[in-house]
Amino acid sequence: MVSFVAKGRMTEKVSGIEEAAEPSPASSQSSADVPHNMETEQMTPTEYSIISRNGVGTTVKHIPLHVNLFKVAVNAPDTMFFQYSVTITLEDKRAVESKGIGRKVIDRLYQTYSSELGGKRFAYDGGKALYTVGPLPLNKYEFKVLLEESFKKWYVFCMTVLIVSCFIFALKLMLSSNSSSSAESPGANGSLREETKRSKHSFQSKTFMVEISYAAKIPMQSIAIALKESESDASSQDALRVLDTVLRQRLANCGCLLVRQSFFHDDLRNFTDVGAGVTAVSDVSTTMIIKPGPVIDFLLSNQKVREPCHIDWAKAKKVLKNLRVQATHRNQEFKISGLSEKPCIQQLMKVKNDNGNNEGQTVDITVYEYFAKHCGIELTSSAYLPCLDVGKPKRPNYLPLELCSLVSLQRYTKVLSPMQRASLIEKSRQKPQDRIKILKNAVGDYCYNDDPVLAACGISIEKQLTLVEGRVLETPKLKVGKNDDCIPRNGRWNFNKKTLLQPSHIDFWAVVNFSARCDTSYISRELIRCGMSKGINIERPYTLIEEEPQLKRSNPVARVERMFDLLTSKLNKEPKLILCVLPERKNCDIYGPWKKKCLSEIGVVTQCISPFKITDQYLTNVLLKINSKLGGINSLLAVEHSGHLPLIKDTPTMILGMDVSHGSLGRSDIPSIVAPSIAAVVGSRCWPLISRYRASVRMQAPKVEMIDALYKPLENGSDDGNNAIVAYVAAIVGLHHGIAI
Repeated sequence: MVSFVAKGRMTEKVSGIEEAAEPSPASSQSSADVPHNMETEQMTPTEYSIISRNGVGTTVKHIPLHVNLFKVAVNAPDTMFFQYSVTITLEDKRAVESKGIGRKVIDRLYQTYSSELGGKRFAYDGGKALYTVGPLPLNKYEFKVLLEESFKKWYVFCMTVLIVSCFIFALKLMLSSNSSSSAESPGANGSLREETKRSKHSFQSKTFMVEISYAAKIPMQSIAIALKESESDASSQDALRVLDTVLRQRLANCGCLLVRQSFFHDDLRNFTDVGAGVTAVSDVSTTMIIKPGPVIDFLLSNQKVREPCHIDWAKAKKVLKNLRVQATHRNQEFKISGLSEKPCIQQLMKVKNDNGNNEGQTVDITVYEYFAKHCGIELTSSAYLPCLDVGKPKRPNYLPLELCSLVSLQRYTKVLSPMQRASLIEKSRQKPQDRIKILKNAVGDYCYNDDPVLAACGISIEKQLTLVEGRVLETPKLKVGKNDDCIPRNGRWNFNKKTLLQPSHIDFWAVVNFSARCDTSYISRELIRCGMSKGINIERPYTLIEEEPQLKRSNPVARVERMFDLLTSKLNKEPKLILCVLPERKNCDIYGPWKKKCLSEIGVVTQCISPFKITDQYLTNVLLKINSKLGGINSLLAVEHSGHLPLIKDTPTMILGMDVSHGSLGRSDIPSIVAPSIAAVVGSRCWPLISRYRASVRMQAPKVEMIDALYKPLENGSDDGNNAIVAYVAAIVGLHHGIAI
């Protein structure tokens, strides 16, 4: 917490609260009163520092807590990490554009040249940095690496062919003589027959040039110092980055999806469908992926149609581009580059002629005919659908949709719909016991202590959650109307039989109904009745407006504009409140345009409801929101009401809360557009109270954590025009992300 002297205004007077005395400003001489022959003293600017915490609390009930922390022990603090810069290019010195190829190249490099590297294991970050425990034999290397893109699949294929060939050979050996069978057996060098050998061009291979050069030393000692809670040096962050690289490499080798500091493994038990072909992976953390499985099923779910003939193929092309699919007839992965212009039964492709007369020439054949004649596959569901193009722009390669399945663990990076977002929040909840189990299993399953790099630097990780001591604080009491106390029960405050501390008065208001199946007249009568019990005086609504039935399926913005036209025609002045009845409880498409129109363009208070059942509890919750929006006070903290709030009761203090919210993405159809960051500042207005605030929200550049307009004045002045008392602010307490600054 940083306290500094500042001059400002505290506005608004609250009835029933004793006013604080206004401190007199310190007397000072004006510059005109200072003699000309007197030397002025240079004022040294005051330096502020973060105030250290006085200690930890000791009151109330103490309980043991498990925290998401696994202790790390450094058994060899004198170990030295060596950092090397890595540059990967193609054989013709062109830069490598494909993402994720770096780890494959470095893995192949180690398999091929481990002896030249002294057999030393290393950690690679997937980019341009490589770390080893101790130095490599040389400071600079240049390697040529041949990477076979389908090496793993080819290895499985070769082993299958070898086993089958040996089985056939054994049968022939039993049925024929030794002399005849020896001609059919594998050669003395263990190779397969010529017809079972792999052709040189049966799979693609690329040559990469890898340059490794020494960059820096990073001592492990800095981590040992940080773990002892001593003051760490500048290299501690570098050492932690090395450990993070080691752990991420371990997870990448296990086939996990890495997303910043989180990881996700391919386990169907962690997959939850959130709609439109999107799946939530709730592992140690939560992220969104494309739903794995047949491509046609994904498109039907994504576009919410039942038959493939209703698919919008222009939208499908945008959604499928750059996704990876597995061809079931070849057991090989491909990357989608687009869709064919014609359906499978009409799309032509070039195939080499197998006839003896024109061997080597190409002929045009439809994709449907090619798979029927050359692959023996009769296409059924995708014959009249476009094909997936998994080739290059000048060399297309077409695959029928029914033979392709989307590969698992492909991130979905587009904007979620409101329905998907709500489903994600609901389905990603985890009970504490389940959360603990997942965390423990993650540490145990990945066997971090068996990692050769971690073992070389003497780092071990415990497999149990860290146990700390926590405290259960006493629930605060509230003061409501008629000087009554509101004591919480079962973790909540109940206002059903309470009156509000400072209720508002609603004399001119309206009700609008967007095709909701409810009686707005009954809702208004029940709201007036419940408001009387809370001390809120609510007059009868001036008008009740029902939406025109023909607009029910119109655009949400058009529906809102039409509703305001009806309101304008029936009201003779601006209403104090508009009660809006929505047809859906969650994710209603009317909500956003309605709020924008009311709050941003018109400037009128509105309250949206979508009642499933009208009860006193429901109406009370609605009235609490309405009363706060209209400037009333529902309740105060008991300690605040008494005027004995610690720390700030004797000094006029303003409390500021600040936060910046970052949008992940902008428009889904234009990925390059990034949503701006939203900065919000809220400040207390009526010392010695802390429950009266003024908020200001502004947009700023994307991904900017600092608040650009923090010291810019509000466009509409320092207060909202209410009667106010002016007091000097002697101290300001700022909170950013809930942390005192």
